[in-house]
Order: sequence, then structure tokens, then C-alpha cells
Amino acid sequence: MKIAQRPFSDIWAQWKPKLNKFVFLGIALIILVLFGTGSWYQIQEQEQAVLITLGVPKTVAQSGLHFKIPLIQRVVKVDTTIKRFAIGYDERTNGSKEDEALMITKDYNFVNVDFFVEYRVSDPVKALFASYEPVLILKNIAQGCIRTTIGGNDVDSVLTTGKGPIQAAIRTAIIKKLEEFDIGLQLINITIQDAAPPTLQVMEAFKQVETAKQSKETAIHNANKYRNARLPEAEAEIDKILQEAESTKARRVNEATAQVATFNAMYEEYAKNPRMTKERMYYETMEEVLPNLKVIIDGAGRTNTMLPLDSFFRQGGGDE
Repeated sequence: MKIAQRPFSDIWAQWKPKLNKFVFLGIALIILVLFGTGSWYQIQEQEQAVLITLGVPKTVAQSGLHFKIPLIQRVVKVDTTIKRFAIGYDERTNGSKEDEALMITKDYNFVNVDFFVEYRVSDPVKALFASYEPVLILKNIAQGCIRTTIGGNDVDSVLTTGKGPIQAAIRTAIIKKLEEFDIGLQLINITIQDAAPPTLQVMEAFKQVETAKQSKETAIHNANKYRNARLPEAEAEIDKILQEAESTKARRVNEATAQVATFNAMYEEYAKNPRMTKERMYYETMEEVLPNLKVIIDGAGRTNTMLPLDSFFRQGGGDE
């Protein structure tokens, strides 16, 4: 018994509608999965996204879930947290990078200076598309500003007292350069980690200089302390001397004024009766002088003479 075989065309005609249906469902499923998984993106805190629509970028700053059109739009996420890098040393090994750290000062001295730079992305679109490597550009800008500023200061300022103003000047210069280049990065801070001479001998000499400066500051502080302690006493002594001088002046002026008044009164009396006034003054003077004198009366039949010999007796060593 012979079984009749169906031609392939008949079989294909029978299964073709079913296969078309399966293909359609498969394509629809793929499209559904594609749209379901590629139409949404999540922005976390401390990050932003750049939504690129047919080559046109746009910043999306708000965190949360966002929609995008698959195959037409794509998203690049940008970390906006504060990042950092070192200049002059390797953070992993903490070893010095002499090609970055070695600099020359205004007074032609060499120093090794290490810096620590902190920055963040301020404009994600510019950070992605305005330049090829924005962080490398920032590092080159920082190195240029650092060498210019260090070269404008003497070695003493770099190693000791001028670190604060130097840091401020470098920061201002970097910010100005970033505004000119406009690469989407913002400088947060730059600090001097360490500054030292390139050799141990020079380093020891600068340590001695720093010690001497500290000793100088201590001596000045102690001198000011002694001055502040002694100055009130000296001012009080000056006030006391001035008060005593004023008192003595007033007393002597009063005495002189009284003597002048007495003399004027005596002169008025003298002008009224000169002879009587002379005799009165003579007797009053004798009353004061004679009780203190030792006298010898020489009566030789001529004029009686009174001799004050008390001073001679004292010089001779006894009284007679």
C-alpha cells in the first residue's frame, strides 16, 4: 500500500500564517523588553546625567527616575562628588615626584613643595565634551600657577611664614584660569602638604633658622610682657613725682608771695619813718643773732669790740 506524500508547498502554505504570527509576537516581545528596560534611568545623589538626543547633550541634575527614548536618546552619568589629586608626590606610595615637586624661588633657591588639590564637576556637559581630559588640563593649570607663584616668593616665605598667602594666591590664579578655559570643573581647595629644601644639609639649616625665629619671637614676647608689667609702675612713679613737684612749686610760690607781701609791708613802714624802722630791724636782728654767739669784750680804754669767736673755737677743738 503506497502512502501519498504531501508537497512542501502545501505544508508551507499551512504553517506560514502561524510562523508569521510567532515572528510578529517575538519582535513585539523584543521591542517591549527593549523599551521596558531602556526607557528608564536612575540618577543617584551626588551625581548628574547628560541626556544625549541625536547628538545634542543636555544636563539632567535632579535625582530620581527619569524617562528616555531608546535608540534615540542615551544617558551618560557624571559623578559630582569632590575628588582630589596630589602634585609633587604619589598618594599610593607617599613617595616624592621630583619632576613635579622641585621648584625655584625668587631668590634662586630650590625647594620641594607638595600640593593637594580638591575639585568637582560643575558642568557635566562641558566636563564631557569641552575637552578631551579635563582633569589633566586642571592639573597642568595648577602646576603652572604653582610654579609662577613659588617663583615670585623668596625661599623663606615658601618654607616658613608665607604658606597661607601663597596658597591663597595659587587658588585665585587657578580659578581665573578655569574660567578662561571653561572645562566644566570647579576648584574646591588647594593646600601645601609639605615644603622642604632638596637636601638634608639645607633642610637642617632652615630648621635652625626657624628655631632662631621662634627664639626671636619668644624674646620679643617676653620683652613686651616685661614692658607691660613695668610701664604702669613707671607711669605711677612719674605721676607721683609730678604731683610732688607741683606741691613743692605751689608751696614755694606761696612762701615767696608771703615774703614779698612782708617785704612790701615793711617797706611801707620804712617809707613812713626810716630811722625808727632801721632801729627796730636792728634790734630784732640782734635778738636772733646774739643768743647764738660767744663774744669777748675787749675793754682797753678805747672802743668796745664784740668778736664772734665760736667758729674759731670749734676749729681749734675746744671752748675757752
